[in-house]
Amino acid sequence: MATAPLKFNTYDPTIEAALLKIERLLSKEYHLSKRAIALLLLQGDEEIEKIVADRDRQNFKEIQQIVTTTQANYKEPLHFVLSLQRQNIATQLSQQVIMGQPESKISLSERISRLTIQPITGIPILLLVLYYGLYQFVGVFGAGTIVDYLETNLFENIINPWINKIVESYIPWVAIQELLAKDYGILTLALRYAIAIVLPIVGTFFIVFSIIEDTGYLPRLSLLVDRLFKGIGLNGRAVIPMTLGFGCGTMATMVTRTLETTRERVIATLLLALAVPCSAQLGVIMAVLAGRPGAIAVWSGFILLIFLLIGWLTAKLLPGERPTFYMELPPLRWPNWRNVLTKTYTRMQWYLLEVLPLFILASVLIWAGNITGIFQQLIAWLAPMVNWLGLPDETAQIFLFGFFRRDYGAAGLFDLYQTGGLTGTQLVVTAATLTLFVPCIAQFIMMIKERGFKTAVAIAAFIFPFAFLAGFVLNWLINLTGLKL
Repeated sequence: MATAPLKFNTYDPTIEAALLKIERLLSKEYHLSKRAIALLLLQGDEEIEKIVADRDRQNFKEIQQIVTTTQANYKEPLHFVLSLQRQNIATQLSQQVIMGQPESKISLSERISRLTIQPITGIPILLLVLYYGLYQFVGVFGAGTIVDYLETNLFENIINPWINKIVESYIPWVAIQELLAKDYGILTLALRYAIAIVLPIVGTFFIVFSIIEDTGYLPRLSLLVDRLFKGIGLNGRAVIPMTLGFGCGTMATMVTRTLETTRERVIATLLLALAVPCSAQLGVIMAVLAGRPGAIAVWSGFILLIFLLIGWLTAKLLPGERPTFYMELPPLRWPNWRNVLTKTYTRMQWYLLEVLPLFILASVLIWAGNITGIFQQLIAWLAPMVNWLGLPDETAQIFLFGFFRRDYGAAGLFDLYQTGGLTGTQLVVTAATLTLFVPCIAQFIMMIKERGFKTAVAIAAFIFPFAFLAGFVLNWLINLTGLKL
């Protein structure tokens, strides 16, 4: 039986006219067809631009003019316009070969899906997700309401006094008393940090993240930020490890192996270690800066600026293959609550099993340093450095905690914040410097495993002085402009 030839439209007349003009100006030989080269030029492919500028030097200015003139006909970037038109062509082809019940209209989920990937509507949707998901649920509810109840009502008023009393009654040796209880004890400090401060924050974050993941929103977010990420040497696919980094940097560093090139993996690992706070750190920072909109704006703007600046500089300096991006979009759907609860439980269990031994180890090291005098000496050495940032001596202890884990340092910041020991400016400078601080032990080990010893050490060696320098610059800028935070 004879089959009818497939019919479909090509790009719109404006695009087709531009393609034809560019093809005529391509006089040299390329490995790809002239139409493919013309399409890549319209999409702003930097690698192809360099090749064409080198081989068709006499016509390159005219080609650039055609691209500029064509772009002026559209509100969206040309790469986005071409992607949508290609998607329409694919839809037309599939409709000719797939038999099914015709749909009378576009479904509601498809309409919402399209809104999430259009920059004009997608960015406000992203901001709403961040505001209600991260700020209100994780920052205000998780790090505020739940932590306040567990920290103040349960641990400070009931559990810690009870443990101190039991330990003092049954253990006569002061050194062992201080190992188990009092200021730096395993039961009164490590358990309090892990259960009363970190657990509620990572728990609420993992609930939000599991909901976002189960709805199919993450791939759409990848499409939305693809062009921005290409400016820092990555592509939209990198939004997955970057978003995971807001949960746990260790897990996110491991997920960077899904990126296509070594160059992308190194850039993503550096940015995760430098400028992506983990869930516990983010929640504590949201809690201490809550009620200070200006402080939150300065902190988030500064960290975003560092993220983009270091990403852009790394992309310029690091040799390697430029990223490409293809991703299949799953259907947008309501989250399955069983999936959400299972994922949240699994992640919380994994996180607690990882964090609790490290918190206990940190308490033991601090106890050992405290009774030998090393801890006080390290704080004395760190004090001039934190003073250089405009911070009081007490913050040296927070940064020392941060050497063990960033969230351990953030929990120390929460403690100091509750005593009213920092001004608004000092809170922002401390939060920003801690965010940029060296990666925690677990993340550093994962960096060695994934990127190799030399790369991991080079990243850590860059981050430590850079964090203090950035904190100094931020403090100087706030004082220079006279901002009241």
